[in-house]
Amino acid sequence: MGKHKLRDDKTCLNCNYVVENRFCPNCGQENTETRKTFHHLFFHFFEDLTHYENAFWKTIKNLILRPASLTKEYLSGKRMSYLAPVRLYIFISFVTFLVLSLLPSNSDEIIKSGTIKDDNGRAFTEKQRDSLMHEVSNFDIGYKSVKELDSVQRAEKADEKMGNIEYWFAKKATEVREKHYTNEELKDKFVESFVHNIPKVLFLYMPFFAFILWLFHDKKKWYYFDHGIFTLHYFSFLLLCQLILNIISTLLECCNLIIFDIISHFINFAGILYMFYYFFPAHHRFYGGKRRYTAVKGCFMFFINMFFITISITALIVYTFINIK
Repeated sequence: MGKHKLRDDKTCLNCNYVVENRFCPNCGQENTETRKTFHHLFFHFFEDLTHYENAFWKTIKNLILRPASLTKEYLSGKRMSYLAPVRLYIFISFVTFLVLSLLPSNSDEIIKSGTIKDDNGRAFTEKQRDSLMHEVSNFDIGYKSVKELDSVQRAEKADEKMGNIEYWFAKKATEVREKHYTNEELKDKFVESFVHNIPKVLFLYMPFFAFILWLFHDKKKWYYFDHGIFTLHYFSFLLLCQLILNIISTLLECCNLIIFDIISHFINFAGILYMFYYFFPAHHRFYGGKRRYTAVKGCFMFFINMFFITISITALIVYTFINIK
């Protein structure tokens, strides 16, 4: 970048500020010629890519192996060497769900691979999976059509009619059953819609996760912003681990050997354990305090979040079903 020819005109093209040296003191834009040869364009791209890769891999390394280090570095002001928290989360979220969409997509494989998990973070067992799919495919609100539902609703006495929320849910569920999907079609559409909506649930839950952190820590020492940065890094870590585990599982399953299946289960088990464990050292290293007291506080927050995540997942299941297209 330093070899690019400087413009003779000292007026910044971006903000019209007077530029005495190479960079504008007002906006930071480099005051070089805008029309460049392909040679310059190529090396400019290479320099930007190298800088991004250095920051990216350094960020990923610290995110996985050094819990809370990114959060501490960011809040201390050391920000140029790492990806910004929001950019990091968006990038990992995009890559994770792009890759998951490219992996085997039939319902059994998606659930078995761990994309859908129970409230403890474990992949559903075959019995649990069949039970869930049975409930989905056989869900019946009791009406054959919306027309029949409306007819019954109008005929009921005022005090016996459904409330607005109950009626809305009954109508949505009846609309789904009215489409006459086969059980297999309904299962596939349900799983596809469920996986598609997971990013929305995670994104919507993050502010609440940060709020719980805010409730449990010193309000004078920590701002909600600090908890928000910690949350962004933690959720980025969870998504990244999910991505890595799914890729490894898919690759090992392609081998069709029992030994690789065992290795896959072991890696998934170890990965999930690490995802659970990660929160506690990250929480202790970032917030400080006595280790035992911090661990107890962390456990309280962990179980509170598990409770509300369970509610969120339940709401997602209901939302997924009534919005099957």
